[in-house]
Amino acid sequence: MFHADIRMATASLSVQMARGPDIVDITHQLLHLVTQAGITEGDLSATMIGSTGSLTTIEFEPGVVEDLKAAVNRMAPPGLDYAHEQAWHDGNGHSHVQAALMGPSISLPVRKGVLRLGTWQQVVAINHDNRPRNRPVEVTIIGMAADSP
Repeated sequence: MFHADIRMATASLSVQMARGPDIVDITHQLLHLVTQAGITEGDLSATMIGSTGSLTTIEFEPGVVEDLKAAVNRMAPPGLDYAHEQAWHDGNGHSHVQAALMGPSISLPVRKGVLRLGTWQQVVAINHDNRPRNRPVEVTIIGMAADSP
């Protein structure tokens, strides 16, 4: 279906994160942005800025959070010999690999003015770096507003 009255809103989030892997639920912040934008049918895109952070969805409960942290560390374990370490000696070669494998961005449907997520599905930001970080997340929401024809 073609709609001529498409609107767009942009916003920036700042997520304070502990040493990685740290996982923070940002679902409520994103829901608030959708409400502010007034877009009822469309899409939300979010991107973590930086090469050692990622975004995904999980059931945000302590067991799954710990399972994901362990899986991320199994995927690209700290302490291995990474070429990045030979060049920069900053101890975070694993952080770059983990973030690249997870991916920096996510796209979510907006339906009836809310993010279309499963009952137990939350959006999370992940810091993979070996130090605490203030992570910027850029958000774009595009779609139709309630008052669109």
